[in-house]
Amino acid sequence: MLPKTNRLITQHDFDAVFEKGRGTKRDFLIIQFVKNTLPHSRFGFIVSKKVAPKAVDRNLIKRRLRSLITRHINNMKSSLDVVIIATPKTKGKTFEEFEKILNGFFTSL
Repeated sequence: MLPKTNRLITQHDFDAVFEKGRGTKRDFLIIQFVKNTLPHSRFGFIVSKKVAPKAVDRNLIKRRLRSLITRHINNMKSSLDVVIIATPKTKGKTFEEFEKILNGFFTSL
């Protein structure tokens, strides 16, 4: 589970990432990020009903992303606020496909 200190929680936090941050599109994920002043990185996830109409499917996508983030959070060199947005192509992707995309993102930082 992703620790509470590593989560983007408020709407203000999400808005700050969208206003001041940079973005990249990786296959079926959009990743927005901005450097923060905290000693740790924080993450937020957006999976809309357009991606998966059922809450079960949306939550599965978010659980997979959270699991991968907890694996790699200690390897991050800089502290960032990151929002990961799932696109409609995300539905039906395997855990390994998520891992490949996020590994590419973390190595490019």
